[in-house]
Amino acid sequence: MRTAGHRSPPSGTEHLLTSAGVVLRPALALYLDLHAHPEPSGQEARTADRFAGRLAAAGCTVTREVGGHGVVGVLRNGDGPRVWLRAELDALPVRERSGLPYASRTGAMHACGHDLHLAAAAGAADLLVRLSDRWRGTLVVVGQPAEETLDGAEAMLRDGLYERFGRPGVVLAQHAAPLPAGTVAHATGLAPMTAAGAVLDVVLHGRGGHAATPHLTVDPVVTAAAVVTRLQNVVARETAPADQVTLTVGTLRAGTAANVIPEHAELGIGVRASSEASLDRALTAVRRIVLAESAAANAPRDPEVRVVSRSPALWGDPRATAAVRHAHTALLGRGRVLAWPGSLATEDFPLFGDAGADVHGQHGIPLVYWMAGVVGADDWRRATTAGLAPEPNHSPRFAPHVGSALRPAVAALAAAALDGFTVTGKADDGGGSGAGSEGGSGPGAVPSPGGDLEHPPGTALGVAHDVGDEGVVAGLGEGQFDESALAGGEVEDL
Repeated sequence: MRTAGHRSPPSGTEHLLTSAGVVLRPALALYLDLHAHPEPSGQEARTADRFAGRLAAAGCTVTREVGGHGVVGVLRNGDGPRVWLRAELDALPVRERSGLPYASRTGAMHACGHDLHLAAAAGAADLLVRLSDRWRGTLVVVGQPAEETLDGAEAMLRDGLYERFGRPGVVLAQHAAPLPAGTVAHATGLAPMTAAGAVLDVVLHGRGGHAATPHLTVDPVVTAAAVVTRLQNVVARETAPADQVTLTVGTLRAGTAANVIPEHAELGIGVRASSEASLDRALTAVRRIVLAESAAANAPRDPEVRVVSRSPALWGDPRATAAVRHAHTALLGRGRVLAWPGSLATEDFPLFGDAGADVHGQHGIPLVYWMAGVVGADDWRRATTAGLAPEPNHSPRFAPHVGSALRPAVAALAAAALDGFTVTGKADDGGGSGAGSEGGSGPGAVPSPGGDLEHPPGTALGVAHDVGDEGVVAGLGEGQFDESALAGGEVEDL
């Protein structure tokens, strides 16, 4: 049946949650491994190797070291469109304090859910192999490095990603968010899914000397303190209340000893805005303030202000997003498909579309991006009952409830991919001659599936029920995904 403005989702979408059970064990094993062994941006060699191995085990032809540690897995299943799935490899330089039995013991942490994204992408590829009779085309799965530093997507694209693997018919991605597990959230079209953002490195110069003779020095620490204080006015007094802008001085480094006035101070500044124009105004203000405070301190040299990375706001393709939202509604139930009001988080995912046309030379590639809830029902109730928000991304205590979040994340990505194969409807050569442009058999062709999709192993089937129109609120009570698996950190029952 078709509804006004929507085509029907692919047949059997509502059963994907049950079908996903057969791929959960290897997906979970990958998740636990990656969570315990995170690697920061640019250092994702082990993560890339594990992800590549999982894609190869699913039957993909795997190419490594694309734009650094990037991984591309290609699965061909006859003639048809190319559907791309993108997940991120990198972790954050955060010391984990989640208390999980599989927590990282290093100075890095998967505090933004990239380990879940990778496990879901690998699980979705595995599931799509087993559902190969329901689609035709080429699946391309990308493990992207250095998302947190906003330069990994560009590195892969500059390394000929589209030339080597073919123009995408659609690129899909999801992101962990502090919403109830088993929900997804899509943009409304009134605001970008994620904000435009930039990262700046600032060096303030001084004249070093002895702490006993400060009058003979120019103290860059004092200048840095003045800069940090003055920068607060960029949002508080220079940005219109209707604009959404944040400015954070995330790092400040100076000096080597308490009795030495240093030669320089370094600041790391992040600026985010809901529009490119607002971001440009904020960046101009940052430069002006840094220069002025340096001059006021009588610094011996002008400061250095360098934009390390910049990413545009993320606007998904309206038509493709509506189709995926419709597929997710069939999968999860209407009450678990939420409206995302926009966020000042930043992403380099827009570069896969028109925002990156100067890099990859392609126009009109649709992007679809949604948030995936990761908070278990008990944690959500405790937080909301106490009037608190769940632990947010980038917190050292961020801990997705993998027992209730992984299955719907796998199924949501698989449902969106099946919809993408349905949407395009015919092969798109896209001008690419790489692995992604081939059909038929051979390396990377879909192997014969194993396992029984009708009776998947494991106890946490997680079949969703429609919980009404109240969105997040309605998703808190009965009908939530099975929470018994992994309760208290146990993973054996998934």
